[in-house]
Amino acid sequence: MSKITAQSIWEDVGKIRDKAPLVHNITNYVVMNTTANALLSIGASPVMAHAEQEVEDMVQLASALVINIGTLSEHWIRAMERAMKQAQSKRIPIIFDPVGAGATPYRTETARKLIRAISPAIIRGNASEIMAVAADGAQTKGVDSLHTTDAAFEAAQHLAKQYGSVVCISGAEDIIVDNNHFVRVKNGHPLMGRVTGMGCTATAICGAFAAVNADPFQAATHAMITMGIAGEIAAEIAHGPGTMQLYFLDALHQVNQSDIEKRIKIEG
Repeated sequence: MSKITAQSIWEDVGKIRDKAPLVHNITNYVVMNTTANALLSIGASPVMAHAEQEVEDMVQLASALVINIGTLSEHWIRAMERAMKQAQSKRIPIIFDPVGAGATPYRTETARKLIRAISPAIIRGNASEIMAVAADGAQTKGVDSLHTTDAAFEAAQHLAKQYGSVVCISGAEDIIVDNNHFVRVKNGHPLMGRVTGMGCTATAICGAFAAVNADPFQAATHAMITMGIAGEIAAEIAHGPGTMQLYFLDALHQVNQSDIEKRIKIEG
């Protein structure tokens, strides 16, 4: 694992802005516009394509594949399976978001089925979602977490070992785990939790970083730090959730090396 530094984060931001990598998203109706705008703001190029007839062709054009199970249907699940298989065959990183896992048996089992078939490079979810995917017993409140990130640490370690994935638990503090390491990210602001789709946005941003960085642990950590810093900058001028969303996109677009150097807060 390479060391996480302000310089390493800034280098990845520069690569995203220079290369504008295509990030293929099979995501939910609620967040399509939000995550597309976030990807554009950081410098990536988003595409939202979920038709079974084209996902394999679209994956071949992409530098990362983001799978988000927020609004499930059978034909979307089939499209996700086909896209993930194609991404695996082309060595394209897969970032998986088990939105709402633990809320219903169908949702939980779908998440498990997909990652059992094809191991993602990165699994990102809140504490309850990570715990639900790892083992029975965890519950979620809709798509919101009922647990802290620390409560999900062992579950994340289990998933990392079982699937060889980097697991990112997001919350008031974020924890990123792989087989041998973990890091705690303390950037962010409570107002981010009042804007719908911030977790899904984090997954999409992980996709942008994974598109330019072959180390999924570093990519996920860089993404979460950048997200948190953008949230802090936005919260300083936001008046509430509505303006928070607007200023967050501006902050992603404008974040610079000095912002990262001054604000980075990590342990581990």
